[in-house]
Formats: sequence, structure tokens, C-alpha cells
Amino acid sequence: MFDCDRAQQLLTFLYGAGAGPVSTRLESLIEHHRHQLRNRRAAPPWTQADVFLISYPDQVRSPGTPSLRSFAAFGRNHLADLISGVHLLPFLPSSSDGGFAVVDYRHVDPAFGAWQDVYALGGDFRLMVDLVLNHASAQSGWFAAFRRGQAPYDAFFRVPEPDGDWSRVVRPRATPLFTSFETSAGPLPVWTTFGPDQVDLDYRSPEVLLEMVDVMLEYVGHGAEVIRLDAVAYLGKRSGTACLHLPETHAVVKALRLAAHAAAPWVRLITETNVPHTDGLTYFGDGDESDLVYSFALPPLIIHALTTGDARPLTEWAASLTSPPGEGALFHFLASHDGIGLNGASGWLSDAQTDRLIERAGQCGSVSFRSAPTGGVRAYELNVNLLDMLAGGPPEVPLPSAAIPRFLCAHAILLALAGVPALYFHSLVGSRGDPAAVVRTGQPRSINREKLERSHLEQELRRPGSQRRRIFDGIGHLLQARRALPPLHPQAPQVVFHHLPVGVFGVERTSLDGSQRLLCLHEVAGGQMEVAAGFAGGGRDVLTGELMPLDHIALRPYQVRWLEVVP
Repeated sequence: MFDCDRAQQLLTFLYGAGAGPVSTRLESLIEHHRHQLRNRRAAPPWTQADVFLISYPDQVRSPGTPSLRSFAAFGRNHLADLISGVHLLPFLPSSSDGGFAVVDYRHVDPAFGAWQDVYALGGDFRLMVDLVLNHASAQSGWFAAFRRGQAPYDAFFRVPEPDGDWSRVVRPRATPLFTSFETSAGPLPVWTTFGPDQVDLDYRSPEVLLEMVDVMLEYVGHGAEVIRLDAVAYLGKRSGTACLHLPETHAVVKALRLAAHAAAPWVRLITETNVPHTDGLTYFGDGDESDLVYSFALPPLIIHALTTGDARPLTEWAASLTSPPGEGALFHFLASHDGIGLNGASGWLSDAQTDRLIERAGQCGSVSFRSAPTGGVRAYELNVNLLDMLAGGPPEVPLPSAAIPRFLCAHAILLALAGVPALYFHSLVGSRGDPAAVVRTGQPRSINREKLERSHLEQELRRPGSQRRRIFDGIGHLLQARRALPPLHPQAPQVVFHHLPVGVFGVERTSLDGSQRLLCLHEVAGGQMEVAAGFAGGGRDVLTGELMPLDHIALRPYQVRWLEVVP
């Protein structure tokens, strides 16, 4: 049910004492969508079978077939027994940034298909879609109306106060913070956090919030179960602040959560906040904000562990994790459509350790920089393919023998942690980087965004011993094992081991009912290891079926052992 009092509190905080009419309009909007969604099947709770696949709508292509249908067919044939959900990257008309400069929020780009294709995919998998709510395309109809001075769009985009102090602003780009555009009122500077083709929306106008609620709930009507709030940390802008994680930003997230749960209680929100780990956790609120929060610390920490043989920073970070409020969960990933962000590991990796990652990235890709509030620039993102990064060389160099075992070990750690895991499409199918795309597009992130011909991909996956087949089968084996293991439920208790050698990452998971324990050990140094685990009794390796005592456990280079404790 819609909590009118709570909504009124949030809207009054955002818009002042005159927010009563906004609350009335919001309630009416929610009621409209609730009626439209009344026959939708509620989504089940999370289980250990839940794993998301991050994919572009045109990730696999077939001649003469809309790409969404080609992807859905590939998913039904190859992924149904491995993953439960799909994070479908933006499929709307867009002018740049891989779909994140949205031109039209309410239509599917015909190059990908139509809304019925999106809905069909949501029938096969839990569907996550992006709500790009910080900015719209500078070529959108909304911005064209803003430039004409047409209400309500004349207040849709953020024009900075001329006497404002913006010296402390934190942002992920080194491009100018403001871009001048010609309007009916003359040239105006407009806030452009992510670059001149992406103009920031102004949530000081209630019309923007109401529009985004309407768009969000339309996506739910088209089959979405999880709404990803893209770049949400940057929504608030206030003079003299870092314009990051402001109280009004959290209020907007709470309002979106309130609206989503009132119209469709099964819908979950996830906040995309590529910031230091503790800052990201604030988006759980008191259980009244995000349902899922990204663990941006995990990719650099795992890469550090597997390329230096030192699991201590990863162990310290994992040991710091606590259970999120309510039914919240961390959303773990290793690779995505973007590069590997460094912000999340701030405080867990030293400057020297981070510099080592940056140096390695230069051998197989590139590094992106952002403006620093104190002046100059600092490294922000490693634009690399994950397999290349772990292998330590560019994609044209053949993989060393240790690369695939190391890659599989990384994914075993991902799948062993408490939380909901996600795999990038190119990781699951064992892709290398695409440097030719970087040259062609001029965009560093293109190295990890290659589009694949479905027939060629399937041919490679069928070939025994091929790189793609070995990786797909290796990750698939881990995914199938995870499905049958109640201790790997996203919210099952987790204890991280501190007493192991520095070259081993270990965690104990216990099923929610306490009846089953699992010891997950991962050798990250590439050596033979004898682990004095210190546990009495015996165990069964659920990945191999082997029975063994648990007091001393032998590990081969990059070996993974998931050991069920046998009473």
C-alpha cells in the first residue's frame, strides 16, 4: 500500500511546504500503474540459484533477426540452466555512451526490436533494466523543449547558479562540468557530469521526479523486475558541496522505492554507485532505499589477489562485510560493460598496489582519468578485458597456461560470497579484448564491448578444447554446483578465514537453517599449497566428489575446493 505520510515527508523535504499537490499526483500515478500491474505474477525471493548476466541488447546478432530475439534464443538454448536473470543494458534510442545518453525513454530502439521482445525476455529470466535518471541526451526531445523554453521542460535540466561554488564537485570525467547551449533565452550553461552529450536533469523540479516514477513503472509493466538506478550518486547539486550522496539524492531514492513497492511490491531497486565501498553501502538506508548495492571493491581486489598472490586485502574487505538491512543484498560482479573502477577499493589497496594494477592495465588496455577536486587528474577506471587483465597481456598474445585456471578461480570467489552475483556476457563466453573497436570508436570502453555473431559464437562453444568452450564449461560447472548448495544462498551467514596462508582466500558459508556448512577455499598464488584448515572431521568436495579430511587440505595452483562438511 502507498504510505501517504512517508511520501509527504519525503516530498516536503525535497520541495518544501507546498508539496501537497505533488503527493496527490504521485499517489494517482501509482494507483494507475498498480491497476495496470494487478495481474502480474509476483517474483520469488532470492535463492542460491540467482545469478545475473550483464548483456547488451545486441550482444549476439543473427542476420535478419532483431537482436533482442537473437539474444533471447541464445539464452533459452545455452543459459537457462545457468543463470536466473539478465541485466539488459539500455535498449532505448540513444545518441552516445553505449545507450546511456537516452533520446527517448518510452520506446525501444527499432534496431533492437520492440517492447514485446523485452517482455518475452522477462518471461524467461528475471529482468533488470536501467533507469538513466541523472541525465538525458542533449539530442532528446526533452532537451529540445528545454531549449525552446517549453513548460514543464524549461525546468527539467540543471543550470548552475552563476555565483555558486563548484570547486569541490566530484565526478567521473575530466571533461568540462558545464556545457553552453543556445536557448530561447540566449546561451545557457547546463550541467554535464558525464560529458557534453549527456545533460543533467534537475530534481528540484517535481515534474522530473514524477516523470521518472512514471517511466520506471512503465518498465515494470514491460516485464522488468529489477530497476537499476544509473549514476544515482550524482543527482543532487548544491553549491559548496561535493555534489555527491547529498541528502536530497537519498530522498529521491527513497521516493522511488516507495513508489515502486506501492505499485508492484515485488520490484527491487539497485543503485549503481561507483564510489568507495562504505559510501555505496549508505544506499541501503535503513532498509528503505536500495534493495541491492554494487560491490565495486570486488573486481580490483580479486585482480590484485590473483596477480600478486596476496589475498590479504581481499580477505580484509570481505571480513568487513555485514548483513545489509532487511532483505537487502550486495550485488557482486567482476566485469561489466564499463571498465574496472578503482574507487571501490579505496582504503583497501595501498597507492603502490593500485599503481601496480594501473601498470598492468597499460599492458592489455588503457586507463581513464577523472578530474580531482584538488586539481589535476587521477586514475578512475581500467579499460581492459578481464581475461586479458588476469593473463597480463594484450589480446593478440596467446593466453599463458595459467590464465584460464586463474580466471575460473576469480569467478569461484565471486560465486562463493554472500550476495547476488552477476557475470558479464564476455566473461561467461571467454572473450578477449577488442582493441580494434577502440581505434574505430575512439572510446576506451569499447575494448570490452564487442558484438558477436551468434552462429560463430555457437560454433566456437561447440568446439572441444577451445578457449570459449573451456571457460564456458568451467564457469557453468560452478554455476550448476552453486544452485544445489543452500549455504550459498545470497543471505546465508558468512565467515571469512584470517588464519590461512596469504595465497589462499577462504570463506565458510552456512545454510539459513544451520543444517549445512561449506568451506570454500581458493588458491590465488599459483603454487602448491598445504592448508592447515583446523577443522575436525571430513568433507566432500562438491565440485569433484572427492572425500577428504578437513584438518589439512592440499591445493594445486589456482585450485578451488568447495568442501561440504560431512557430519
